Amino acid sequence: MTRSANETSHEEAPMADETLIERAARVRVNAHAPYSKFKVGCAIRSVEGNVFVGCNVENVAYPEGTCAEAGAIAAMIAAGDTRIAEVAVIADSPTPVPPCGGCRQKLAEFAEGDVAVTMATTGGLSERTQVAALLPGQFTAAHMSK
Repeated sequence: MTRSANETSHEEAPMADETLIERAARVRVNAHAPYSKFKVGCAIRSVEGNVFVGCNVENVAYPEGTCAEAGAIAAMIAAGDTRIAEVAVIADSPTPVPPCGGCRQKLAEFAEGDVAVTMATTGGLSERTQVAALLPGQFTAAHMSK
């Protein structure tokens, strides 16, 4: 059976009252992390209001894995949305874990305005910030010469 990008990019329909962090928590359990055992989930809401999810996928040929944030961004782009309105990231750690440096730049590429980032633990702790605060001095297209 052939599927379109939209059919494969979205997670199954959520319950009406499910939050972005709950979506990230739900996809986190699907992470492929046999080496680090550190599963991460991410949910992104686009400016169009669609939600896209991703989880980390490790590979024995490190660093060929994919971060949860990168997976969610790829799903968003594959579905045709291009701007991020909000981000949620969750991991099983003692304190909320921010996206890695590479994912901070990836988020900044598609962030529009003051995009909120909620970082949470499976134990219920959370911290909220903005993409710009996570990556001050971010590299933009304006830095490229023609």
